Amino acid sequence: MRAHALRQASFVFASVSFAALLCQPAFAKTLPTERAARALHERILTLDTHLDTPAVVARPGFDILKHNDWKTAFAQVDVPRMKEGGLDGGFWVIYTAQGPRTPEGLNAARDAGLMRAVVIREMLARSPKVFGLALKADDAAKIAAEGKRVVFMSIENSYPLAKDVSLLQTYYKLGVRLVGPVHFATNDWADSSTDKAEWGGLSPLGKQLVAEANRLGMILDQSHASDLVLDQMLELSTAPIIASHSGCKAIYDHPRNLDDDRLKALAEKGGVIQMNAFGAYLKALPQSPERREALAKLSAAYPNLASRSQADQEAFRQARVRLDAEFPENRATFDDFMAHLLHAIRLIGVDHVGIGLDWDGGGGVVGLEDASKVWKITQALMAEGYSEEDIAKIWGGNVLRVMREVEAKAQK
Repeated sequence: MRAHALRQASFVFASVSFAALLCQPAFAKTLPTERAARALHERILTLDTHLDTPAVVARPGFDILKHNDWKTAFAQVDVPRMKEGGLDGGFWVIYTAQGPRTPEGLNAARDAGLMRAVVIREMLARSPKVFGLALKADDAAKIAAEGKRVVFMSIENSYPLAKDVSLLQTYYKLGVRLVGPVHFATNDWADSSTDKAEWGGLSPLGKQLVAEANRLGMILDQSHASDLVLDQMLELSTAPIIASHSGCKAIYDHPRNLDDDRLKALAEKGGVIQMNAFGAYLKALPQSPERREALAKLSAAYPNLASRSQADQEAFRQARVRLDAEFPENRATFDDFMAHLLHAIRLIGVDHVGIGLDWDGGGGVVGLEDASKVWKITQALMAEGYSEEDIAKIWGGNVLRVMREVEAKAQK
């Protein structure tokens, strides 16, 4: 009787254990120690292809050389946290929100884009021992070897080009080496993935943009653009392209994510998808009605926040901290992010996947809240059995390989 009871208990334990294993993420494996992960992470060049941090640098009173708390400062990247997490640098974004496509709106966007470029150049000029401007792929390793943070410049949303393709050369001379045509709303260059289509992909201007970027030696970025824009970019571009901060539609069906067939097409043309950590693109995240209402009221109370006084921005920040405490956000997790990253790697290989977390632009998940935590991605990849060579490709090698191909095509 006792033996039967023991066998029954063993069966129940085994069944429960097996069920628990089934409930674990496919990538849940024994993690290497933090020390081992950090050691490997420090040996490789780490680049994030989508840092919206210039928008934060432009805030009155913000100091990127000091440590800031992401919970209260609403800033995810600064030099101390880049050092803490082992982030060598990346592509610092000139982002312009889409506005009216009128002469007045286009003029305002043109000025805003140039001023954001100035913010990045001023950051470089103020701290030449801290930051280095990278203009070619080979510059990145040299800058990092000097102990500086790598600054490539990029454009998210071509709205500030004000329907003038020739302005792209001006931005190239300012240091920009990556350009995306569109953001949340369809514009004069392309259809957005999150708005009503107008052009059936790229507009005539958008097709000129592809040709001019190829001529100059700028990487083309599909993120935020519609699926048809990706198809047409792949057809028209003479060089590989990237999606600087996107996800996998097979994991979560969102218009901002790419389906498996398009991921394969991107890889076949030598391109790379850089995985983002924007929670709402990783999984469904319903928020409470109370939180949605409170956020709407707060936004209405502080319109045009970026152009308001330092006192107003501080008041908004404090109000947002109180709001988050009273109505906590439903957030995605590190495991959700890794599900997208690993799906892409398994589907198209380590040569075509990278990192573009969307810091300071909505990115960040539980367990990967700011730049100080990026070494955890390396730790998780090590747990999956990926080699140092593989991880180095994912963390920067792949996008630099694309950049070298873009440079070579431009020279021809």
